[in-house]
Amino acid sequence: MVVEHQRLDSWLWCARFASTRAACADMAGSGHVRVNRQPTEKPHAKIRVGDVLTLPLYAGVKVVEVLALADRRGPAAEAQLLYRLVGPPARV
Repeated sequence: MVVEHQRLDSWLWCARFASTRAACADMAGSGHVRVNRQPTEKPHAKIRVGDVLTLPLYAGVKVVEVLALADRRGPAAEAQLLYRLVGPPARV
């Protein structure tokens, strides 16, 4: 079975953006998370590979591109393969 989407709070937890799933649900439900530039207040929002998430974290705002969906919450090295940081364009 091929999964085409995943709940936002579940993906955030598997990608280790917070230590508990409840904290991920609170983050997603706060209205500060954006999925493809659109604010969402739904922890159950569906995300897909290629979506861009804007996340308010303690260290500042991070923009990440979803590279893969997660089957489970694994070690940190495995979690980092789920996304890539999107930064400002390089200056020439």
